[in-house]
Amino acid sequence: MNSSTNTFTAFIGIDWADTKHDVCLQASNNDKREFAVIPHQVDHIEQWARAVHERFGGTIAIALELTKGPIVYALQKYDFFVLFPINPSTLAKYRETFKPSRAKNDPTDAELALDLIMRHPERFKPLKPQSVAMRTLAAMVEQRRALTDDKTRFTNRLGDTLKQYYPQALEWFDHRDTILFCDFVIRWPTQMHAKKARKSVLEAFFKAHNLRSATLIATRIKAIKASKPLTQDVAVITSHRLLAQVLVEQIRITLQAIDRFDQEIAALAPTLPDYKLFSNLPGAGQALAPRLLAAFGEQRERYATAGELQMYSGIAPVLERSGQKSWVHWRLRCPKFVRQTFVEWAAQTVNKSFWAGAFYQQQRGKGSSHQAALRALAFKWIRILFRCWKNRTPYDESRYLNALKKRSSPLLALLGPENTEPKLAKA
Repeated sequence: MNSSTNTFTAFIGIDWADTKHDVCLQASNNDKREFAVIPHQVDHIEQWARAVHERFGGTIAIALELTKGPIVYALQKYDFFVLFPINPSTLAKYRETFKPSRAKNDPTDAELALDLIMRHPERFKPLKPQSVAMRTLAAMVEQRRALTDDKTRFTNRLGDTLKQYYPQALEWFDHRDTILFCDFVIRWPTQMHAKKARKSVLEAFFKAHNLRSATLIATRIKAIKASKPLTQDVAVITSHRLLAQVLVEQIRITLQAIDRFDQEIAALAPTLPDYKLFSNLPGAGQALAPRLLAAFGEQRERYATAGELQMYSGIAPVLERSGQKSWVHWRLRCPKFVRQTFVEWAAQTVNKSFWAGAFYQQQRGKGSSHQAALRALAFKWIRILFRCWKNRTPYDESRYLNALKKRSSPLLALLGPENTEPKLAKA
């Protein structure tokens, strides 16, 4: 047995599911393996955990395919368990080694997880939870992003619905994911309703929604009064009007939910020690600064180099070689939200950082697509932020431009003296 496994009194592999969990157990001083099934119920999990500890005592290693989820949360409360997450693809490849047919069986997967952690313990890191505040922030920013996706989905459906019977509403407003637009569609759900509204009522409505431009209000009202119906088919209008009103209600609720998350995140994020490292980054803002903070986390020992973070986040591409051929492809196994965070933030820096904008244009000039250029920029940003994060030093644009000057970076030629001199003078 490997010396790194001697600290554990027993090893357990778990294959999780919604209603039950298959378990394979082996004592550290015994080659015999035992199988069991635990119902996914709090009382049963509690009873099983206590029984295992009473039987073996000490610290027990558990291998499973998750880093978060109900079974992980249930087991983390026991200080005698050490959880070792195993990448699902790693387990799948290990299974194929012995079963080329790819036949899957839950008890077998539990045993394979156990086998991996016992035979190769040095390849797996124990799950070490971050502070309560950091874990709360990480969960909230990801949930907020999911709500934003919901809003986009509802908005797109609403746009498609209005096109069927009331396309003018889409022409009168630039943004459809606003309370102004939602209130307008609810109050005047068809073109006929809007056209019949009195001018004074429409003016009062727009002013009540903080629209102060008299020119814009007049232009919008003129367009409403001059509009003509797309269709007069009652069946089309009635059914789509109902759907539009339902979708508007969903958008309104989602907007309110996002606002609640924004308030909670804005209150929590500044309390974390590293928040200032990210709050003043170009393009970060109230939405992306907390996400960047959560992406890096607070465990500086987790990444030894920037490359490790680049690979973990999925920003670093994968290089494959076979014979005389080699190719680069998208990294498939990675935390998608973390990758999304870095790419979305990199896009915001193009117009807010001198060198980032030049680097993006350089990549585009080489023939890279928009997304490929943003990923390359995110790759470069991670290297910079990693050093700031490790040293707890805020990012300084002028300092980085001076570093580029010392290295005679070709980016400075793209920037031009009119963009670099003011910044360099501040250094």
